[in-house]
Amino acid sequence: MNKTFLFFFQFIFSYLISFQQLYSQSDILTDAEYIKSVVLKSENANSFAPIFRLGERFILSFDDVEADEKDYYYKVEHCDYHWKESQISENEYVIGFNKNRIRNYENSFNTLQYYTHYAVTFPNEKTQIIQSGNYLISVLDENDQIVFSRRLVIVNPKTEVGVTIHRTRSIETIAEQQTVQFVINHPNLNINNPSEEIKIVVLQNNNWNTAVKNLKPQYFKMNQLVYKYDKETSFWGGNEYLNFDNKIIRNTSLNISHVYLGDDIFYTHLFTDEERAKKPYTYFPDINGNFLVRNLEGENAALDADYTWVHFSLKTENRFNKKDVYIYGNFNNWQFSPINKMKYNERSGLYELPILLKQGFYNYQYATLDTKEKLNDYEINGSFFQTENEYTVLVYYRKMGARFDEVIGVGNAHSDVISQ
Repeated sequence: MNKTFLFFFQFIFSYLISFQQLYSQSDILTDAEYIKSVVLKSENANSFAPIFRLGERFILSFDDVEADEKDYYYKVEHCDYHWKESQISENEYVIGFNKNRIRNYENSFNTLQYYTHYAVTFPNEKTQIIQSGNYLISVLDENDQIVFSRRLVIVNPKTEVGVTIHRTRSIETIAEQQTVQFVINHPNLNINNPSEEIKIVVLQNNNWNTAVKNLKPQYFKMNQLVYKYDKETSFWGGNEYLNFDNKIIRNTSLNISHVYLGDDIFYTHLFTDEERAKKPYTYFPDINGNFLVRNLEGENAALDADYTWVHFSLKTENRFNKKDVYIYGNFNNWQFSPINKMKYNERSGLYELPILLKQGFYNYQYATLDTKEKLNDYEINGSFFQTENEYTVLVYYRKMGARFDEVIGVGNAHSDVISQ
């Protein structure tokens, strides 16, 4: 009896640890259903990644489609390399308050779907971030419940990072994978123990679900750390993202089949997508999974861009009986939630799903998740070494005896220029 109880306890404990590890790799919480169009970006027009230099201005904005002018609060938390809360006090990473009410909000204008648009800029008179590192920014309601969270990285550059993209050397995946190699130059920073003090994250298209971590430098040169890995820093190239553009909500476009106005909202039906895994690679430009809210018929897309039910459909060779299929992209923060989980229609033989989305230009793809929560974002889309992807290398530094992880370098490269 005691052995049975001990086994049961060990099983539950192992399950909880596994769940915690899985949970920590996700973006903390799934967005509330009424929260839409969350954007966290620099004031620079062409920047999508939530990676900012210390002191750089950036904006958090979102819509509440319940449109009832709720009181929302933001909370900024410093995190360590593993996205756990840092062991430092608030006054060590912010001047002012790390939690404050969002006072800038307006209701939509001339839209069928009413919503309240919220926005807050950092730094502001209440909150100024003064330390580099990982940050979790959460928005809470009046009951102090989190309605969504986003990750952001603040960089205080003390190093230079050179990044190159190569074809993998593995014969088995040479046509499907890309390898990231990089060097860190630190002429003005004395690093005593690089293997322990330096940590690395490599991101593909700023998606933390597929991040490569825990890399040690392979070679040490004068004021330089060299990372010439192959297998360890290889990513599936994937495929170019699918897209649609409904900046004019009544019109069809290249990828929109038809649009109609229902009783109180527009419905946008996309052409059925087909499984691309066995098709040859075809290049067409994308924005690497991102989205851009826009409305050519209005003056301020934040307030006069309307929402529409966008109907996605996917044709596959076989039904995925032991896997779930999701619509995947930065527009839903790369999350796996019921809102973006597709349903198989026995009558049509298609995976289908409508999603409420604001007017704009959207990149998306399809991903599968098996019963063990294993992600596969190339099973449906295919994977090709030619695919254009953006890679980002983040350099973390914790000096011996320090209490938190700094971010001291960032490097970027695109695989449109790929080395053999």
